[in-house]
Amino acid sequence: MAAVLKVFEAIGRRTAKGFDEWGFGAALLAESVMWVFVGRYYRQPVRFSHTFAEMMRFGIAALPIAILLSATIGLMLAIQSLYSLGLFGAQNFAYIGIALSVTREFSPLIMGILIAGRSGSAIAARLATMTINQEVDALQVMGINPVRFLVAPMLIALVIMLPCLAMLANLVSIGAAALYVSASLDTSLGSYIYNTLQILKTDDVWHGIIKSSFFGLLIGLIGVMNGAGVSGGAEGVGRVTTRSVVQAITAIVVSDMVIGYLSTH
Repeated sequence: MAAVLKVFEAIGRRTAKGFDEWGFGAALLAESVMWVFVGRYYRQPVRFSHTFAEMMRFGIAALPIAILLSATIGLMLAIQSLYSLGLFGAQNFAYIGIALSVTREFSPLIMGILIAGRSGSAIAARLATMTINQEVDALQVMGINPVRFLVAPMLIALVIMLPCLAMLANLVSIGAAALYVSASLDTSLGSYIYNTLQILKTDDVWHGIIKSSFFGLLIGLIGVMNGAGVSGGAEGVGRVTTRSVVQAITAIVVSDMVIGYLSTH
C-alpha cells in the first residue's frame, strides 16, 4: 500500500510541477506581449537591434543546414512517391503528394525540429548560464526587466524567422523534387511546376506558415522555462539544455499531430 501511495504521490508532484512550468510559460508570453505593445510608454521598449541580432542568429545562420535538409526531404519524397505510385502506374501524379506533404507538414515540422535542436538548446544554455552567474539578478538591480530585455526579442525572432525558413524549405524541397521527377519521367520542369501550382492552394501554404509560427513560440518558451529554472551549476546547465531539446521536439510533434487532425475535421 505504501509503495502504491508513493507512486501516486510522485505522479501528482510531477503533474503539479508540469502545470507550474506551463503557467510560468504563459506568464512569460503575456509579459512579453505586454512589453512589445506598451514598453515605449514605460520608456523600456523592446530593442529592435536585439531582435534583429536574434533573427540573424536563429534564421540567417541556419540557412546552410536548412537548405541541405530541405533538398534532402524533397528528394526523399520524390523517390518514395515515384516508387509507391509506380506500383499502380500513377507516377505522373507524384507532384500532388509531394506538394501537399511539403507545404502542410514536412517544411514546418523539419524546420521546427532543426531550430529546436539548434537554437532551443542555445536559448536554454544561455539563460541557464546567466541565471547561475546571477546576471539576470544584475539586470533587475539595474532596473532592466529581464523579460523585456532577454525573452521578448527571442520570441519575436523565432515567430518571424521560423515561417521564413519554412517558406524557403517549401521552395527548395519542391524544386529538388521537381528536378528528380522531371528527369526520372523524362518530362519538362515547367510542366511539373505548372501542375504543382495548380494543385496547391493558398490555404495549404498558410497552414504550414501558421504552424511554423506556433512551433517557434513553443521553442522559445520551452527554452526560456528550462533556462530560468536551472539549478546545480554546470551539470544543471547541461541537464536543462538536453531537457529543453527533448521537450521542444516532443511538443512540436504532438502539436503538429493535433493541428493536422483539427484542420482535416
